[in-house]
Amino acid sequence: MTVLLKRARILDPSQGLDMVGDILIRDGKIAEIGEDLFDYMAEAGEVLDCAGLVAGPGLVDMHVHLRDPGLTYKEDVFSACRAAAAGGVTSLLAMPNTRPPMDSPGLVGELLGRAKSADAKVYTAACVTMGMGGQELTDFAALKAAGAIALSDDGVPVGSSRLLLEALEKAPGLGLTLCAHCEDMDLAKGGLMHKGAVSQEMGVPGIPAAAEDCGTARELAAAYSVGAPIHICHVSTRGSVELIRDYKRRGLAVTAETCPHYLLLTHEALRGRDADFRMNPPLRTEEDRRALIEGLKDGTIDAISTDHAPHSLKEKADFAGAPNGSIGMETSLCAALTALEGEMGLRGILGKMSTAPARILGLPAGTLAVGASADIVLFDPNARWVVDPGKLHGKSRNTPFKGMALQGRVVCTFCGGRKVFDNRAKL
Repeated sequence: MTVLLKRARILDPSQGLDMVGDILIRDGKIAEIGEDLFDYMAEAGEVLDCAGLVAGPGLVDMHVHLRDPGLTYKEDVFSACRAAAAGGVTSLLAMPNTRPPMDSPGLVGELLGRAKSADAKVYTAACVTMGMGGQELTDFAALKAAGAIALSDDGVPVGSSRLLLEALEKAPGLGLTLCAHCEDMDLAKGGLMHKGAVSQEMGVPGIPAAAEDCGTARELAAAYSVGAPIHICHVSTRGSVELIRDYKRRGLAVTAETCPHYLLLTHEALRGRDADFRMNPPLRTEEDRRALIEGLKDGTIDAISTDHAPHSLKEKADFAGAPNGSIGMETSLCAALTALEGEMGLRGILGKMSTAPARILGLPAGTLAVGASADIVLFDPNARWVVDPGKLHGKSRNTPFKGMALQGRVVCTFCGGRKVFDNRAKL
């Protein structure tokens, strides 16, 4: 179907485009952009009046836990993509810590096959090591042939530094992005939240910032020693920001991501002993939060992802025993707009959430260029809404933004020209 979006503020960081005009969608692609495409009104099967809305490239979330296969009571590929569409996410990278772990070509092929009819484009990372055990590398070439685009043992760092170096040397030649979970597991052992004044007052075991900083230092040093690119996942500490900034100055091809919850919240949120605020890395200090924002602004941190990690209500009911993680795709854009208000403009935020992650992963996404897939998010940057977990679109409800008023509201999402989310009637 041909769709005409009229009078939107068209904002595309990939082209430096910021204009008020129209977008013509035909055969799933962006057919034309112009100030006034009135001549196509008769052809269009649907015309949307987008006055007051921003049209940007569909978001690319490069850090998502689908829980599929093996843990689909928490989330599955279809429920996750419904949540993605509601948040303006049109492409996502699934992490491989499923059950069983995504360490074989067969598992990769099965996931990608199931995902073809979902409401977002699903890509997957495969495991660096068999079973994420840190002892034996997976068959990178076979995983790539099956459709994997990245490698990660997310949830745990690669245990063997020797294998990490070998993986760093092999991955680039196959066009695979190595995404590193940076953590010193010995330092983090037993911790439930950031180790600091709040954890001490609460009498809760903490995870020191050094656990992340030491892990980040190892991954960066390893990549630098062999001249290999590396991507650092879910940065949460000032120390990691400074390390990444230093290695970028040295010329290392390092990219990094952080998440909206680290930009908007601190460990103070844990005082209520609500496990929905427990994730790994944990929420840190105000000093860390400010360092992350500065890192985004100066280019040290390239992307904003969600680390979308669904869990059931029963699992999250026990503060001390709950698994780490929070959901985030449906709220990512609005949480980022809220956290970065007065810090970054819309063009910069969209760049961090669409164009940059697409570039890092080598995806045909993150652009509104004519001829590109019509992956588009339409949002009202001036709307405000209160997050009600019961109205979210995924299976799980463990959002750290519940009850918060967020800036901006996703109105429509198009994925490959197909309208996969429409919130206009509710506004």
